Amino acid sequence: MTTHQPAPMPLGFRSHTANLGLKDATPTDAAHDFALVVSEVPAVSAAVFTRSRFAGPSVVLSRADAAAQASRGMAVVSRNANVATGRVGAANAEEVRRLAAEAAGVKPEELVIGSTGVIGRPYPMESIRAGLAAIPTPLPPADFQAAAAAIMTTDTRSKSVHLRCGDAVVVGIAKGVGMIEPNMATLLTFFFTDARLDAPTLDAIFRRVVDRTFNALSIDTDTSTSDSAAVFANGLAGEVDEAVFEQVLYQAALTLVRDIASDGEGAGKLIEVHVTGARDDAQARRVGKAVVNSPLVKTSVHGADPNWGRVAMAVGKLDDENDIHPSAVRIHYGDLEMFPTEPDDAQLACAAAYLTGTEILLRIDLGIADGEFTVYGCDLTQAYVELNSGYTT
Repeated sequence: MTTHQPAPMPLGFRSHTANLGLKDATPTDAAHDFALVVSEVPAVSAAVFTRSRFAGPSVVLSRADAAAQASRGMAVVSRNANVATGRVGAANAEEVRRLAAEAAGVKPEELVIGSTGVIGRPYPMESIRAGLAAIPTPLPPADFQAAAAAIMTTDTRSKSVHLRCGDAVVVGIAKGVGMIEPNMATLLTFFFTDARLDAPTLDAIFRRVVDRTFNALSIDTDTSTSDSAAVFANGLAGEVDEAVFEQVLYQAALTLVRDIASDGEGAGKLIEVHVTGARDDAQARRVGKAVVNSPLVKTSVHGADPNWGRVAMAVGKLDDENDIHPSAVRIHYGDLEMFPTEPDDAQLACAAAYLTGTEILLRIDLGIADGEFTVYGCDLTQAYVELNSGYTT
């Protein structure tokens, strides 16, 4: 008989989720739209936020206070971005954070506040105040699965990961399936750990991990006004090897990135583009993003059409990359070489069969030097158009 071990949990975190009136609850689904997770003790933190010029008040508040690297947790409202709502929106964000902090027994500046959903609509403050007033004190032990579900918007499933790191545990949760072309991190994603690290070390590790994972993700080339990513470390499990911690945090983040990409709005397939042989890693990233963001590449993958010419087109449109020469480039679908060797009918049939899978690897070698980078995205489907053509109605 197979037994399932419970997911490992970091020490010293508490949480609460609730419906504040933004998601439609039913008799069988509470549809929580608010999540609060905090450390019982002071913590060190690191955070990155969207660079959008239309950043919402939640980002503005959090970005200012997160610079102290002493955040103890997060409060998230989903289904309403509270962006482009003027002074009223700013005041509402401050009030939500203050009320959540009071209930959690922490200072408002110790909370990262996040908010995603429809832009341009103020919070329904009457129902939000009532919901926040009902937060239990003290908060119950952390339920990260509930928190991951509560921060969802158009996600079809919640996204979380639990990994051990020596005596410590790293838990990550994330939401996001659309408006994703990160310019820092992406969407909303939070990590909680009882590992002990100093704040500068945690910040450096987190930024390196974000650069290789969330900044390598794209669904539709659109950068959100509300992107926020943070990690909170309370140290209750003691010190960890820094290199090991970075690798565990990277694996946790990559797991969430792949889950987000495969759950992209309307998506049916995860696309991974691995670029090698570049002048440097930055060039490899640019090439990978050009390919994964191409609507023509996305639609050909969706239709299982082995049209490798679209990959060549996406590489070629980077006309400032003067050291990319077609004679040196190699293009593969998985292990199948598509260029420069012209595939015959049998090889094209194999490539078409490969593209019917749910995880598609496109490999591009530029033949220049040893730079490499991997990016993640998804196919483009009719369902994406249908969802986003009626998002607010």
